[in-house]
Amino acid sequence: MNTTEQELMKYIEEEDVKFIRLTFCDIFGVQKNISIQRSELARAFEKGIGIDASYIDGFGGDYGKDIWLHPEPETITILPWRPEHGKVVRMFCTLTYADGTPIETDTRALLRSAVRYANNKGFRFHFKSEMQFYLFKTDDNGESTGVPYDKAGYMDIAPLDKGENVRREICLTLEQMGIKPESSHHETGPGQNQIDFRYADPITAADNTVTFRSVVRTLAARNGLYADFSPKPLQEKAGSALHITVSVKTNSGDDVTDSAIAGILHNIAGMTLFLNPTDGSYLRFGQHKAPKYTTWSENNRAQLISIRQTQNGNRCAQLRSPDPEANPYLAYALMIYAVLDGIENQRALPQPVDEEIWLSGGEMKDEPERLPDNLEKARMEAKKSQLIQKFISSSVIRLYCAK
Repeated sequence: MNTTEQELMKYIEEEDVKFIRLTFCDIFGVQKNISIQRSELARAFEKGIGIDASYIDGFGGDYGKDIWLHPEPETITILPWRPEHGKVVRMFCTLTYADGTPIETDTRALLRSAVRYANNKGFRFHFKSEMQFYLFKTDDNGESTGVPYDKAGYMDIAPLDKGENVRREICLTLEQMGIKPESSHHETGPGQNQIDFRYADPITAADNTVTFRSVVRTLAARNGLYADFSPKPLQEKAGSALHITVSVKTNSGDDVTDSAIAGILHNIAGMTLFLNPTDGSYLRFGQHKAPKYTTWSENNRAQLISIRQTQNGNRCAQLRSPDPEANPYLAYALMIYAVLDGIENQRALPQPVDEEIWLSGGEMKDEPERLPDNLEKARMEAKKSQLIQKFISSSVIRLYCAK
């Protein structure tokens, strides 16, 4: 047991922690966990905790093998909504088979490989996200009624914005867990909300996204509400997005933003299946400023990629097509590989598009390439994408194409 693990064991004893949730995600980014008691933690660090993965997407199948969870001490956080006495903490885990072999469908490990690949080439990535979700009223059984919690609009305030206190509780809870939101506000749809995060390294950013969804669902339920992360819960209203901003730094300090954008645009068709994994994902495209074309702009935030400026003047690229049901580990990994493809192959950046072609019926004389507009087309693009075939295991591709 290393020093970090020993320190953590001491912390758990001093803080009266009784249960440890060993957390991981299935292949679609759905959070799973198993709880162990404090007395089992030493064994978890030494050998891992084995679980039956037969019923977990990406790890099961007809002859699902056991997988082993190896907790990562640096990811520990207290779950603030659990009892103060007999506390509960959570740690993310590395996944292996019994012999220590990595699992090819572990998307968190896939992202770690992408980060290592980029670092070896002299590139460092940071991500920030803007996550949108709806709050719906619930029935007597705690199930969603599909009725929005309020009728407020974009950046409205209380009393129109009834979600203000819920967002406040979410942000304060995240801060207690070591995650610092940047801002929050009411979005355009009735009952729709958005919370923005600060930049973080890719693994931390993806872990935070997974944690965020869990916190929102938990606190919404405690307030008698249902948190909906689906991309298009209300047919005539704005869909929900997961806007992802990527910052790329080189050892030489060069600005590679243009090449980064070109790489994403070149590969976006094949990536779309993993950024937009459900049938409902495609109902959002082309409506309420959701992107429809593979375009970019420095002046128009409604395009697929928009340029953002940091406070120190650096340029970053925001990808606006992903939705909240995307697996963030896969999404960030694919963005890393696409950016590097643009830089290494010197992909040509097309001309920016500043007009509002997202509007219904808005067309251009030379119409740009469209995003796949349904799940089947997205599957076909993934199967023929060189980037996907090179960096994503055949098992992951097969499972996404079969969903």
